[in-house]
Amino acid sequence: MAKHQFSSAAYERMQAEFDDLSTRGRFAVAEKIERAREMGDLKENGDYHAAKDEQGHMEGRIRQLEYLLENGEIVEPGRESEVQVGRLITIVYEGDSDDSAETYIVGHVEEKLEGFDIISPGSPLGTALLGEVVGSWVSYEAPSGELRVKILALGPT
Repeated sequence: MAKHQFSSAAYERMQAEFDDLSTRGRFAVAEKIERAREMGDLKENGDYHAAKDEQGHMEGRIRQLEYLLENGEIVEPGRESEVQVGRLITIVYEGDSDDSAETYIVGHVEEKLEGFDIISPGSPLGTALLGEVVGSWVSYEAPSGELRVKILALGPT
């Protein structure tokens, strides 16, 4: 199975979140459940059900992070002049003006950065962009047919 690829910054963020949730997070939820149990009847105890629901969501996130950390790999930064995982990229579609340019992060959904959408490196567009440089025109197959984009700029995340 192919490994998930992350920038070192995304991998470190996930590791920190995993460490926090699997220690402090579990203790905090356990305290909420204990306080809610002390209120009495559990059948109609909204605080208890909310705390148990929070516990379930948190445990799901812990398992997800654990899987990604175990099955992920850090992609070493390559040349600054080329598109790679964890890099900001500004593109414009053929026929659009540069004013219509869009900026994305290339990478796994865990590369998230406030204000930017993500292009998966495994998607047709992401695959076409990897390794390309500023000024390149890249073609990829979309459901509506072949599309072309121009790489206008690259930046760090």
